[in-house]
Amino acid sequence: MTTIKDVAKKAEVSIATVSHVINNTRYVSPELTIKVKKAMEELRYQPNAVARSLKTEKTQTIGLIVSDISNPFFSTLVRGVEDTAMNNGHSVIVCNTDETLVKEELYVDVLIQKKIDGMIIAPTGKSDKNLEKVYQNDIPMVFIDRQIEDIEADAVLSDNFTGCYQVTRHLIELGHRRIGLILGLKRISNTQERLNGYKKALSEYGIKYDSQLITGGYSKNDGGVEAVRIEGGIKAVNRLLALPKTPTAIFSTNNLMTLGALKGVINNGLRCPKDISLAGLDDFEWASIFEPTLTTVAQAPYKIGTKATELLFERLSKPDQKYQEIRIPTVLKIRNSTTLNY
Repeated sequence: MTTIKDVAKKAEVSIATVSHVINNTRYVSPELTIKVKKAMEELRYQPNAVARSLKTEKTQTIGLIVSDISNPFFSTLVRGVEDTAMNNGHSVIVCNTDETLVKEELYVDVLIQKKIDGMIIAPTGKSDKNLEKVYQNDIPMVFIDRQIEDIEADAVLSDNFTGCYQVTRHLIELGHRRIGLILGLKRISNTQERLNGYKKALSEYGIKYDSQLITGGYSKNDGGVEAVRIEGGIKAVNRLLALPKTPTAIFSTNNLMTLGALKGVINNGLRCPKDISLAGLDDFEWASIFEPTLTTVAQAPYKIGTKATELLFERLSKPDQKYQEIRIPTVLKIRNSTTLNY
């Protein structure tokens, strides 16, 4: 078994120098650092992570809690976090809550026990107590995708308001006046932001807000918990098309709900966009190859992930700096699923 003494001998440096390179506890010249790392690589030496964390009080690990890893938005975001963390010498523990408070509480406790250096989280929005425990253990935290207003923390979020305002305005300029809106979970902060963007566009064009055109696109998952799913999008379209005066366009504020909405339109014997226009929030690989190709508001999940991780490392190095809220711009991509309403 290779030891730190073997590495020091091969690199022709002291054991202390090898320790400083591994733990980053003191300046070591670039030349010696290269020699030590080369020796470690040639000898296939792996530092003892447990012993290292006890000495430095750092585990070189961050926790990432997302609400639905099966959603392409979050899987792409996870990649952004992982890439950035690795570039900073950290590994990532990824946890998936399925929007459940029980899982969120479990994973917060597990990550605290693992003595992570920091946490990035898309909170369920059901309880502040889970996140208060993070602060009680002096663990820096960054919100992604959504936030909890009562808790002070850094946050990296999409510009939900502007994105939803732009797509609603696009539909209005095509001549649509009855625009159905499919929203996600009410308790999530970005849901209200998206609704406000929709309302703003209606107001600017003098269109009266009609609450009957607003419906939820979430449904219960296998555990009986409300979550955003394709099935929820189908049911939302069914409700909108059952109105005495149906919408001429529908805007769905989540990619899974949008897939369900498109299926719901087809199930009702309608064609998109000839019979009804459809737009969605979140762009994904299939949006440009669907028939019709889908008009979407593209978020930037990879950038959200990278920026959140960068912000976390900033917080680790400057714990007393002012909290930041960063909004990542969205982009309206007009395709064939929206057309003029004659």
